[in-house]
Amino acid sequence: MAQAMKIAIVDDEQDMRQSISQWLALSGYDTETFSSAEEALKVLGPDYPGIVISDIKMPGMDGMQFLKKLMGTDSALPVIMITGHGDVPMAVEAMRVGAFDFLEKPFNPDRMSELAKRATGARRLTLDNRALRRELSDGSQIMKKLIGQSPVMERLREDILDLGQADGHVLIDGETGTGKTLVAHALHAVGSRAGKKFVLVSCAALEEEALAKRLFGPMQPEDSMLPAIEEARGGTLVLEDIDALPETLQAKLLSVINEQGTPAETRIIAISNLQEAGKTCEDALRPDLFYRLAALRITVPPLRQRGEDILTLFTRLSEQFSEEYGCDAPQVSAQEAAQLLQAPWPGNVRQLINIAERAVLQSRRGSGTIASLLMSDHEEMQPVMTTEGKPLKEYVEAFERMLIDNTMRRHKGSIASVMDELCLPRRTLNEKMAKYGLQRSDYLA
Repeated sequence: MAQAMKIAIVDDEQDMRQSISQWLALSGYDTETFSSAEEALKVLGPDYPGIVISDIKMPGMDGMQFLKKLMGTDSALPVIMITGHGDVPMAVEAMRVGAFDFLEKPFNPDRMSELAKRATGARRLTLDNRALRRELSDGSQIMKKLIGQSPVMERLREDILDLGQADGHVLIDGETGTGKTLVAHALHAVGSRAGKKFVLVSCAALEEEALAKRLFGPMQPEDSMLPAIEEARGGTLVLEDIDALPETLQAKLLSVINEQGTPAETRIIAISNLQEAGKTCEDALRPDLFYRLAALRITVPPLRQRGEDILTLFTRLSEQFSEEYGCDAPQVSAQEAAQLLQAPWPGNVRQLINIAERAVLQSRRGSGTIASLLMSDHEEMQPVMTTEGKPLKEYVEAFERMLIDNTMRRHKGSIASVMDELCLPRRTLNEKMAKYGLQRSDYLA
């Protein structure tokens, strides 16, 4: 769920602090007040989960000094300054230093609420991006995102750990929606370059001239970033849709790779997403570049090959969406579990994410079925199932595992509650948990 935003109100006048706090509290904000900048600085550290509203004129440390301290601690913290009549030049200077905006006394409360809404929105985006960057640089955390106990996923994780420690360039291929970019992040996060730059460029998103400039430069004086080759120096450069790289730029990329020597100063991870029938990345690239990039290779498995991982993923995703939308996750019947396992999943994990979100929304409205969602995605397919049949025993076991897993998760590992709900004796439940690799410790709150 979205992180609750706070608003720190800093003003030496008690009446002003209280009136601002009461108004913003009525608007739904969580406020905390401070009578001085010195007092506030004891609380307002990096990654403070909110914004600051501060008076400019205060005894001791004034608002400008306070603002400079805050910008030195966290330059992305939104600070709204309150100025008296005639202090507009000072407010303009505050904006130059880094203030988000300013309010001139006497101010309109609705204007303050509007500024608070914009500032908290900006702060939430900053904190979410920081959290994502930390997560994507943490090898143990990102590997947890590669959910699944199927043999193909076990092999994928092993390949990532092995190739992550190597230093050669890597080609990642696989169907659309399988999570190739996540695998690229994981390769970077588990290797020796984890603390270095991770730069991602889509070769299909830019016209040839713009792509050449983004990859190799030269950049114009007004540009705020380096060419990707320079920006990623010492780290990892990920080239999505490598098969869309024009021939002229293929030659330039090959030249850069050859100049780097061995071991490569910058590791290149190329991602291939070819969808045309009968086409491969090898067909799209000049041979010498292809073999340099494909020195190491990972193929991400399609969802339809991952067996009961489909149910595990669907459960996790529906739990996340139900929390986001403030409703219960849909309960999956045995028939629906079989339909999820049988679906061909041409859109792979990306399609499953979409189905899980729509299933939660349907459940909240009290209408619709998972089968109808699958059919709406593939109206031309009657019925929606793979061409590869599976023994009934596999469907039954996959559903049984999902049911025990969901019930254990819902009861936070309470064996007695699970036994009662599923009408199972303890010995039978223990045997089934051991059979499916489920451990009570994983569910304890």
